[in-house]
Parts: sequence; structure tokens; C-alpha cells
Amino acid sequence: METVSSVRLIPNIDVIRPADPEETAGAFVAAMQRIDGPTFLALTRQTVPMLNDIDVKLRREGVLRGGYVARKEKAKLDLIIMSCGSELQHALAAAGQLGDGVRVVSMPCFERFNRQPHEYREQILPNECRRRVAIEAGVTQIWYQYVGLDGKVVGLHQFGLSAPGPEVMKERGIDAQHVIDAAKSLLHAGG
Repeated sequence: METVSSVRLIPNIDVIRPADPEETAGAFVAAMQRIDGPTFLALTRQTVPMLNDIDVKLRREGVLRGGYVARKEKAKLDLIIMSCGSELQHALAAAGQLGDGVRVVSMPCFERFNRQPHEYREQILPNECRRRVAIEAGVTQIWYQYVGLDGKVVGLHQFGLSAPGPEVMKERGIDAQHVIDAAKSLLHAGG
């Protein structure tokens, strides 16, 4: 994951990290449609679930826009959880335990999302909701552009642990429980 984090810092490269096969299909379309620069597809070697609770068309088209609402809140919006790639499953699992006021945003491509019109970005990440958590098995700093100073990022601060993927993720705290803990700290802080 440190490679993906470092490539995101290179100007003019779209880095797309899809969460499941449908987002991957959208990522390939996005890569083929882009004619003004390179696209880096970061696919996982881990087994990931099919995110069939999210409409196929939404997953594919959401990648083309860089980010989309993967799970809409069913009550007043209290919290936004963001993720991409194989960690989106953890964001969705956490949201299911945190209640009806939680939105999950899939952010497979920061660069594409940042090129969207302000109105679209505001629709996905409304400014009035400052309680935000992001999860990715990578460097945390890049997510602060979306979670803001009040948000929390569940990510990695060390690299180099060698073991099967699920063991590494558990050891490093990349799971739904750590998202829940971060979210609860924001909700109880009232911020």
C-alpha cells in the first residue's frame, strides 16, 4: 500500500483503487476513456466480497466520478465513513453497526473526484457534516483533505509486516472495529 500512497502524490496520474469486480469494471472504463494522462489501477490480491447491496450501475459509474455514496443514511446525517479498495467492506460493516445516520462513501479515485464540479462533491461530502472517518491500509495524511481537521483516519503508520493479508490487517487495526471506535470518539465528542 505504500506504493499506492506514493503514486497518489505524483501529479497528473489518476490512481484508482476499486473495491470489487464491478468497481474494477468501472476502473477499466475510466482508464480507457482518459486521454490526457496516465491511470494507475491498484487491484487487490485479497479476496473481497461482492458488494451486491450497492447497485451495479452506481458502482461502475461512481468510479468514473471518483467517489459516490455507497450507503445512504436513513436518518439525519451524523457521520460519513470513507474508504476505497478492499477496505470498503470494513466501512460498510462499521456503518451497519453505527446506526441509520451513517453514510458510506466509496472513494476509488481522489483525482477524478477532485475534478468533479463543486456541486457534486458537496452532494457526496456535504460540508455541514464534519464527523468523518476514513479507512485505508495506507498512509493516513492524504485522507485529511476529505475528513478535515476534525476527522479521523484509520490507516497505517508502519510498513514491512510480512504475513497473510488478513493477519496483517488484523495486526495493524485495519478492520470495522477500529472504524467504529474512531466514529464513536467523534460522536461522543460532539464535534
